[in-house]
Amino acid sequence: MEVINWKGIVEALLFAAGDEGLSLKQLTSVLEMAELQTKEVLQDLKEYYEENESGLQLVEIADVYQLATKKEHSDYIKKLVESSGSGGLSQASLETLAIIAYKQPITRTEIEEIRGVKTDRPLQTLISKALVKEIGRAEGAGRAYLFGTTKEFLDYFGLKTLKELPALGASTEENFEQGEADLFFEKFQETLE
Repeated sequence: MEVINWKGIVEALLFAAGDEGLSLKQLTSVLEMAELQTKEVLQDLKEYYEENESGLQLVEIADVYQLATKKEHSDYIKKLVESSGSGGLSQASLETLAIIAYKQPITRTEIEEIRGVKTDRPLQTLISKALVKEIGRAEGAGRAYLFGTTKEFLDYFGLKTLKELPALGASTEENFEQGEADLFFEKFQETLE
């Protein structure tokens, strides 16, 4: 009989959930086990992080469990954030940002359909730089997150409102719908200059 690594499964679930974390009820449901067993697995995982030289810890905030970095590593994390935050935006990030700016509110799937490639990393970069944020949930199955621009986006590009975005010509709009987002990269480059 195969031994199930519940601790590893919970760790993977919490990693996948990210900052949102998971409640005991959610974990119990996904694991299909009793609440008491789920608590035991969470306690084992917490002890594992405390006893080993891991940079992570299991925290519970407002009845939600999530993985977090240990406080003793905060100086290094701060350096990483500051060094990555000072650079400009990659072409992929600018393309993603352009799509969001012109089509907001928009889901990740819709962005990926337009770009023709995965958007996870550029989207995370834009969120970490506070240029984009989750602004709600889409209607229908799955209720995907909707993304939109922030006040910081307007400041970054020297705009007072979204109405000041460069106008799109009919051919540009048509190409945009066909997934050719490179044209928008050029528009944003013009805005930066």
